[in-house]
Amino acid sequence: MTFALYQMALHSEVQDRAREELKTVLGKYNGEMTYDSLNELKYMKQIIDEALRMYPPLPMVTRTCVERYKLPGEDIVLDAGTRVIIPIAGLHFDEDYFKDPNTFDPERFNEENKKNIPQYSYLPFGEGPRICIGERFGIMQTKVGLACILKNFKVSLSEKTIHPIRLQKRGLFPVAEGGFG
Repeated sequence: MTFALYQMALHSEVQDRAREELKTVLGKYNGEMTYDSLNELKYMKQIIDEALRMYPPLPMVTRTCVERYKLPGEDIVLDAGTRVIIPIAGLHFDEDYFKDPNTFDPERFNEENKKNIPQYSYLPFGEGPRICIGERFGIMQTKVGLACILKNFKVSLSEKTIHPIRLQKRGLFPVAEGGFG
């Protein structure tokens, strides 16, 4: 949520569009945030997805190969028991998968464009049978938080915010050096 707010502070047009969507959707639900109303916030979900692409909760995940596997088109064979590191942040910033990856662009995740994202290149919660069990809850919680803020406030950068942000090099989760002010 913090990284989404940071990006919306930098991109007022994104923030304004999200606020307009929120106003329209909540208007249909008498101003109430419900499961259904939150699910209608499509543009807000695009913002969250793009923030998760740029600032994935974990930079990588590890898996263990359960049976011997030859990588297609390569002379590399993984034996059963081999630990594999999947570099989520590396995939999310690879220009082969995301054009202009250093630019915040929620439109990457609109209904039309997300069809062009290669399978398994966007992994903020992992994928397959080991996908994070908290994904849906986390997205819903983030929508509620963003909705509560955008409903009542316009966000902007604090003069104390170090911009552009730099992420701490040590630690498991992405944290901005010096915080956000």
